[in-house]
Amino acid sequence: MIHPTAIVHPQAKLGANVRIGPYAVIDAGVELGADCSLGPQVYLTGVTRIGAGNKFHAGCVIGDAPQDLKYRDEPTRVVIGDHNVFREHVTVNRPTTPADATVIGDHNFFMANAHIAHNCVVGSHVIMANGATLGGHATVQDRAFLSAYCLVHQFCRVGTLAIMQGGAAISKDLPPFTLATGNNRICGLNTVGLRRAGYTAAERQELKQLYHALFRGVKIFQEAVAGAQETFTSPPAKMLLAFVAAAKRGVCADSGRAGGEPED
Repeated sequence: MIHPTAIVHPQAKLGANVRIGPYAVIDAGVELGADCSLGPQVYLTGVTRIGAGNKFHAGCVIGDAPQDLKYRDEPTRVVIGDHNVFREHVTVNRPTTPADATVIGDHNFFMANAHIAHNCVVGSHVIMANGATLGGHATVQDRAFLSAYCLVHQFCRVGTLAIMQGGAAISKDLPPFTLATGNNRICGLNTVGLRRAGYTAAERQELKQLYHALFRGVKIFQEAVAGAQETFTSPPAKMLLAFVAAAKRGVCADSGRAGGEPED
């Protein structure tokens, strides 16, 4: 079902049962999977491969050029999985070089005016609320939640099941399972998310102990990480430790230790 005002390039590849709304534009390098729907004035461009069952609401721009002065108008790739929802005016930029890709997984929900910059990698079951913004080369792991108007600096990572309170901003890595508040601060664990994701009481208790050892202890952070690697053995604890050990920009600090509010 293609509205007569839509413009679809003859070289674009469309899957079965796609629905394309008024004034939508699909360029030559786009592959659109089965059962996708495009609202009014959606623009799909670049070398963009989109899986099945995705929904693009009015005004989305997917695969346009990166907002980066290094970009030289090369044909670069956006890869999107299945069953994602892109609400009004969501923007996804293609990467800066042909060797890279901007990648989005499955079952994500991007609310109005969210922005995913060039070279970003977003996992699956991620939620980005209204106005949330990822800088270039950012990574967001599975089941993270970015509340309204959150800011993630370029090259930063947001860990699995991490959650950012509204308006939070990070220029350092946000560890898995933690709750971000303000600027580069965390204030405890995403306990509700951990329960909903099926982590056991024992795993949650160990994560709580690990959180205190890493972020509220008296040791130098690197020493705390080294000591914790010998003590904490559950899979989620190992995931958190591996994440912080791999951090190149540093990790967010606990607000209580920094003089802010203690964990609820």
